[in-house]
Amino acid sequence: MPPSLRLAKITPDNVDAALALRVHPHQEKNVAPVATSLAEAYAFGETAWPRLIFDGDELVGFLMAFIDIRWGKEDDPDARRSGLWRLNIAGDRQGKGYGRFAVDAVRDEIRRRGARQFHVTWEPGEHGPEEFYLKLGFRRTGEVSGGQIVGVLDV
Repeated sequence: MPPSLRLAKITPDNVDAALALRVHPHQEKNVAPVATSLAEAYAFGETAWPRLIFDGDELVGFLMAFIDIRWGKEDDPDARRSGLWRLNIAGDRQGKGYGRFAVDAVRDEIRRRGARQFHVTWEPGEHGPEEFYLKLGFRRTGEVSGGQIVGVLDV
């Protein structure tokens, strides 16, 4: 990946550009808009990790990770999970490696925080991101969450 790729926090200076970010129209059913993600990030506080993806000065995407959230039963040793919650790459910027960069950045962050596994969910069906995640090494867990397939990658 070019050294010009970087993550940035959402700030008053870039929030309008973040809110204007759009995926391909046929993908809109598969991922919530950035505005929804930012509202959830506010509500979930420290467990949400929203970031913008820039290539130089150009905004090309948005990601939001979840860090150490409760998932499952209290007595389950794997009841706390971290992973990728949202990934929105601008429709005209897809296929250029930005999604891979985002996944790698989230993997590095959750590894830094001590997680052993990286979780993701995706909408099944046409125009969904399943092939993308499977190519990156995620495997299906057999779980379904909110109608979405759950995948995992060891970190």
